[in-house]
Amino acid sequence: MLDILLLLSGFIALIFGADKLVDAASALAAKFGIPNIVIGLTIVAFGTSAPELVVNVIAAVNNNAEMVLGNVLGSNIFNVLGILGISAIIYPLAVKTNTTWYEIPLSLLAAFVVFITAIDVFLNKEFTNIISRSDAILLLLFFTIFLVYNIAISKSEVADEKVEIKKQKTFTAVLFLFVGLAGLVIGGQLIVSSATSIALSFGLSERVIGLTIVSIGTSLPELATSIVAVRKKNVDIAIGNVVGSNIFNIFFVLGVSAFITPVVVASASFIDIGMNIASGILLFLFVFTGKYRRIDRWEGIILLSFYIGYLTYLIGF
Repeated sequence: MLDILLLLSGFIALIFGADKLVDAASALAAKFGIPNIVIGLTIVAFGTSAPELVVNVIAAVNNNAEMVLGNVLGSNIFNVLGILGISAIIYPLAVKTNTTWYEIPLSLLAAFVVFITAIDVFLNKEFTNIISRSDAILLLLFFTIFLVYNIAISKSEVADEKVEIKKQKTFTAVLFLFVGLAGLVIGGQLIVSSATSIALSFGLSERVIGLTIVSIGTSLPELATSIVAVRKKNVDIAIGNVVGSNIFNIFFVLGVSAFITPVVVASASFIDIGMNIASGILLFLFVFTGKYRRIDRWEGIILLSFYIGYLTYLIGF
């Protein structure tokens, strides 16, 4: 019970910290004259994935390899099957041309890259499958390409909406910057330690805990953002938020984590890697079903059903 309370406290501290960090950093950036669009592409984008990043960095430092990979894969699977499934049920998701032909394929490529970097036993005749530091550098190079693409798109198109920046006094912004960082670090540490204890108590692996409780908890900012967006009929934000997060999680979060501590890939994890690829393929196919490029309610039901089935398999397994 204590570990569960600590886990919940960790999620609260983590999400509170990310929120305060983004607000404070955005306010400071605006004071220094940094363009709104650059703030959106960097501070806000990094902020929504800060929970995954912090949890993974702490897990990597503690050598919790199964949780590192489980959190990334679990977050990405939940993003597509869970968040987009729920969002599409609330309101059908129209998909923009750039998202259809560039961002969704790039997120699918990211899923395949994880598979390729993880099959050392097959490709290199090694004794262990491992995402090494050289693999991590490759992931980070892919992330750089994604960042350049985002900047190029932002310059060539008129932004659909501006990033809302809360005005704060310099002292207040600096104070909340440190408060946000403290919340992230304390929350991340609580999540990793309590999740490990829960896994041991219930006889579950760190992989399963990472794929379920930890990944869903760290994806709460994306879930909240997408639900608010679809309720306001801003469906571009909902799907763009999820697809961008998936690319960020693999290329940056997993890249940083594997660079800190190479990630040993257990045999069971290939099921999760395959599920991540399958969810990406399903998303791409659903865009082209029906009359328009969109994800309809019945497709949202299918996505969510797949996720419930996957969770059932994990817990039963």
